[in-house]
Amino acid sequence: MQTSIRAIVLLALVCLVALIPMVASGYYIGLVIKIMIYALFALSLHLLVGGAGLVSLGHAAFFGIAAYTVTLLSPEYAAGNMLWLLPVSILIAMVYALITGALALRTKGIYFIMVTLAFAQMAYYVFHDTKLGGGTDGIYLYFRPEIRLGEWVILNIDNQYVFYLFVLACLLLTWGFLAVLMRSRFGHAITGIHVNEQRMRAAGFSTFNYKLVAYVVAAGFAAVAGFLYAVKDGYVNPELLAWEQSGLVLLMVILGGSGRLWGAILGAVTLTLLQETFQAQALFGGFAKNWHLTFGLAIIVLVALLPKGLAGIPEQLRTRRHAAKTKSTLTAV
Repeated sequence: MQTSIRAIVLLALVCLVALIPMVASGYYIGLVIKIMIYALFALSLHLLVGGAGLVSLGHAAFFGIAAYTVTLLSPEYAAGNMLWLLPVSILIAMVYALITGALALRTKGIYFIMVTLAFAQMAYYVFHDTKLGGGTDGIYLYFRPEIRLGEWVILNIDNQYVFYLFVLACLLLTWGFLAVLMRSRFGHAITGIHVNEQRMRAAGFSTFNYKLVAYVVAAGFAAVAGFLYAVKDGYVNPELLAWEQSGLVLLMVILGGSGRLWGAILGAVTLTLLQETFQAQALFGGFAKNWHLTFGLAIIVLVALLPKGLAGIPEQLRTRRHAAKTKSTLTAV
């Protein structure tokens, strides 16, 4: 019964999000697209942080590599074919993840965090300091890719509403795939590694291989988000690979609640809206240029009040109600 109610609520929510472009202006449609892309990005990192317990500060590398790949490989005077641009973008990001992950996963804890950061900065400087990606100026994508077979165009995402639905579909497919994956034998294995890797190794599991697969799969979904981000803005620069980008998406996962998939989506929605709100001159006037200060203070408050993240609010409220009920019972006695 409870599962049916959740399914109905989820379906209603998806329909509501799909109908937003019918009533919203172009700015708000673009904002929701940005939120959905970051939600997909956060879901990809959740597989590492919430699943395998691997805290990475280099996840933006895969996001940025895919964004640059689609931009560099797209024709300059025509729309590229997504049937090969998207798989190639994902493949290149996953190959980089396979190479760097095979090295980074030989470390643990703070050393793993620093090694992933180092590999991400290496990729950052490749695009920042060479002519490959236009240096600090970045490069432009003039035409959004389309899905076509020969001369037959199957899907043209140049229309904003079509692109909106395409991003929503990618987000739902990613969430569904990861939900199934975490309930599979593989998902239970990486969760066990998160809880006690030594015990899993003693039980006969090749923990290194499981973690490497999780690392590469997470990179693949981060690449999808990077692909969509490049297509959305039509412009990429090295900041997409910067450590600040990795820190932002990690903060989304932590704030949303690393124990639940939908927590990553909540974190992406909350942080993106907070950024937009504190940068709004209509609300904060000239102080909006100091939005990093108010944004940081808001994060501190949220983390202090919600130790289990946004997704943990229902559990936190139940605990408080139970404590209050127990206290009142003891007082009555």
